[in-house]
Amino acid sequence: MGMWRTGIIAVGVFAALAAGMGGAVAARKEAAPARIIIADAKTTNHLNLYVAQERGLFQKHGLDVAIVEARDPALARDLVISGQADVFWSCPSVAVSAIANGAPLKIIAQVKAPCSSLLVVPKGSPIRSYRDLNGKRIAGSAPACEAVIAYEKKAREAGARFVLEKLAGGPAIVALDAGKVDGAILEDPHLAIAEIKGYRAILRDAPQKFPCRTINARTAYLKENPDALKRLVAAIREANTLINKAPASRQIAEIAQKYTGAPQQAITRAARRFTFNDRIDEKGLHVLGEDLAAIKEIRENPKENLYAAAFKGITWGAAR
Repeated sequence: MGMWRTGIIAVGVFAALAAGMGGAVAARKEAAPARIIIADAKTTNHLNLYVAQERGLFQKHGLDVAIVEARDPALARDLVISGQADVFWSCPSVAVSAIANGAPLKIIAQVKAPCSSLLVVPKGSPIRSYRDLNGKRIAGSAPACEAVIAYEKKAREAGARFVLEKLAGGPAIVALDAGKVDGAILEDPHLAIAEIKGYRAILRDAPQKFPCRTINARTAYLKENPDALKRLVAAIREANTLINKAPASRQIAEIAQKYTGAPQQAITRAARRFTFNDRIDEKGLHVLGEDLAAIKEIRENPKENLYAAAFKGITWGAAR
């Protein structure tokens, strides 16, 4: 009789535990998705963000993602720093400089590597080598742009110096068309647009040591919601797989055009340069930090201070 009663009690306990576990699972399923606001300066380099949104991957991972358009990466950065957004995609020099100068940000993942920006020149240009850049007028977005840094460093090593005209994207192509510059350092989709117009990409090795684009989060959001950001990266990882399988597919091109307005021909041409990967290129970012310090854009290289500790072993540090 005692054993029977004990059995009844045990069954009751297990039933209660099972009911409790079932309730917890149901509560998780019914919980509101974690809200993440992403400030974004639209570009085909952020294609994995758009694919994850359009294919419902964020929703799949329990996230409610809002993409807020920013005019340029610097404005996207400022929206995150000010707390109006939580995450932004950017060229690495924007993130590295901000973190080195004390901004409350951390890099949580890579987007692309290596840097795919290239120098383009008109057909018949006398520029054939880095030495030929001496005295030439070259359009580029900013002195601290990693591609500009790479070309300037290669030119100096060859005993040459070029004059940087601070122009990016469309204005740089307009200046090329008008003969006001001798070349332009461009990223996609403007690089592909320039190639379609007949300009030649040359000296392709310069930017290869740097990565292209990082995903960066506000430290306060990172502290409060590390799991949400990990799920964000998991969704991006799935988007990367979809893109890398068929980067030039019509479906991918349509998503890129919807978000960026870039011509489909340019998107398809640029697709061969698309290699998306969330693993942080620590070596490349270390070199960039040293170069930014050398041109006095930052006081010192932040090194591992760039990265979110919560993502060690996931997107940086020990292999995931």
